[in-house]
Amino acid sequence: MSRPSSVKKERQCVLLEKLSQDPFLTDEELSEIFNVSIPTIRLDRLELGIPELRERIKNVAEKNYGKVKSLKSKEIVGELLDISLGVGGISILETNDGMSFEKTKIIRGHYIYSLAESLAIAVIDAHVALVGVANIKYKTPVYSGSKLLAKAEVKKVKDNKYIVWVNILYKQAEVFRGKFILVSLEKKS
Repeated sequence: MSRPSSVKKERQCVLLEKLSQDPFLTDEELSEIFNVSIPTIRLDRLELGIPELRERIKNVAEKNYGKVKSLKSKEIVGELLDISLGVGGISILETNDGMSFEKTKIIRGHYIYSLAESLAIAVIDAHVALVGVANIKYKTPVYSGSKLLAKAEVKKVKDNKYIVWVNILYKQAEVFRGKFILVSLEKKS
């Protein structure tokens, strides 16, 4: 009897380690990593007091929304996972059929652009900002059900202008990239 118990304890220790490295792994991804069923992963999470993915994302996002100066939390498209004002940030968007074209299930471009634009605005250290110029490229189609990861980096700040690059990835492959020139409407003292 001790053999299965020791295997379970070892799996749970590794599960904790994996989720500390990447708290956004799904139960499905974890079941593949450990070669066990999804219900086994759910039971392990329950025993360890680890909430489901949506709750983990929500907890991380709530901590980060308070740091944003330029937007209200409901104006940010996706879930804000990490932010450092004036430096960069990360957000994710879980796509669904309501965001896609009915016939092809391809996500409409304005959802992807909005994810990038709202993250670019959120990461700059300004209370009010607008997009002055956006140079964007959609690299590959995104289908309903895809979980998109957006990464923004503030590249340059000069006077009231900010240059922010945003890359959006699906399964570590770039599907969108954008260079945004944002203009702060604040008066410099």
